[in-house]
Amino acid sequence: MSKQRVSRRQFLNYTLTGVGGFMAAGMLMPMVRFAVDPVLEAGGGGEFHATKQKVDELTKVPQRVDFTYEQKDAWYTSDVTQTAWVYKDDKGEIVALSPVCKHLGCTVNWEGDKNHPNQFFCPCHMGLYEKNGKNVPGTPPTKPLDVYPFKVKGGFLHLGKPKPNNIV
Repeated sequence: MSKQRVSRRQFLNYTLTGVGGFMAAGMLMPMVRFAVDPVLEAGGGGEFHATKQKVDELTKVPQRVDFTYEQKDAWYTSDVTQTAWVYKDDKGEIVALSPVCKHLGCTVNWEGDKNHPNQFFCPCHMGLYEKNGKNVPGTPPTKPLDVYPFKVKGGFLHLGKPKPNNIV
């Protein structure tokens, strides 16, 4: 034991510092956990989402395929519905295109304008895309439609997040 005595002032300083630190840690720990917990939580359903579209039923004509999946943003869970235009090309390979126009984000439709058959049409500013998603020169879109990566599981189509078009 030390022969040096602790003064009353030092004792109060040590005590108040210890109690204050303990209280600060008690208040900060829930805040830190609140901020960090969602980051550390394991991811759910994976990168690909199931659709109700059977691969055997796909044709050379683009079909609208709607699919819904559960999305979790931190502590809020919601159902998200997305759409894809899906068809088989001349080689029999599946092509899944995003319906979001690259000009202003409107929704494109297959053969949406009778004056432009066999093309995707954006009604917002008369934008046109070819069947493979390539933007038609002279119309507002400057980039091709995005494509969905896909997998086939149990005969059904599973789609991932849209990526830049690599077919055109």
